[in-house]
Amino acid sequence: MNGAVSALKPRHKRASNGKPLNVVPTNHNSEVLQVQDLIMSSSSSSFSSKKLRVYGGKASFMTWRLHDVLHVAKHHWIPCVFAMGLLFFMGVEYTLRMVPSSSPPFDVGFVTTRSLHLLLASKPKLNTLLAGLNTVFVGMQTTYIVWTWLVEGRPRATISALFMFTCRGILGYSTQLPLPQGFLGSGADFPVGNVSFFLFFSGHVAGSVIASLDMRRMQRWEMAWTFDALNVLQSLRLLGTRGHYTIDLAVGVGAGFLFDSLAGKYEESKRSKAPTKTGTKEAFFL
Repeated sequence: MNGAVSALKPRHKRASNGKPLNVVPTNHNSEVLQVQDLIMSSSSSSFSSKKLRVYGGKASFMTWRLHDVLHVAKHHWIPCVFAMGLLFFMGVEYTLRMVPSSSPPFDVGFVTTRSLHLLLASKPKLNTLLAGLNTVFVGMQTTYIVWTWLVEGRPRATISALFMFTCRGILGYSTQLPLPQGFLGSGADFPVGNVSFFLFFSGHVAGSVIASLDMRRMQRWEMAWTFDALNVLQSLRLLGTRGHYTIDLAVGVGAGFLFDSLAGKYEESKRSKAPTKTGTKEAFFL
């Protein structure tokens, strides 16, 4: 009997209460640790290769050759131009003396349109006429943007304009730039009369860009080119009357593209979450 009990393997032994004991072999823990170390090392190396995206254990730039550099210069010349622009303007920025706080801001657009400014200052009636024509153009922008929503049922341009003017109000209030010296106001200018307005950034320019982008989506090429040409003339007039700084107009162009893109993403997100299409009119209910 004693021999039979002693012949049992450890996993068959029982405790004093008669229940079997779960005895683990002595070499089992070491085997488990070896497996864990193997898994951790393989996952760590896999993560490292994915994180660095290396080729043969080397970083990407270490594999570059002369023909790779020539290929980039030939087929990706636009980023190369911007890289040279970065270096150039770094030198300009760190060597140019800053404008004193007692002096008016330097503006390239004001320098370029100095002759136009003198002409409009000497002929108030011409200034009023151009202001009235500019107001008509703003009305054209507004009419088109609202038309695309109310009549054509495409709200993207309207959503973009709402985003843009809200952001413009926030930024314009946050940084209230001083009125440029030599500002030529007009009672025929938009909104109406010589009321105060935010300089940064130009809602005139941004609204025109939003309308032009929508026209291009709908392949209304002639209208789009017409709006672009009128936008350029509008920008020249705003600089000539000192109604906006150059940076206001440049950011206005960028804002038009930015908020048109954001409005498009908003539409896509709503369409992806929307249930199956029904006969309900879309309009703002995408």
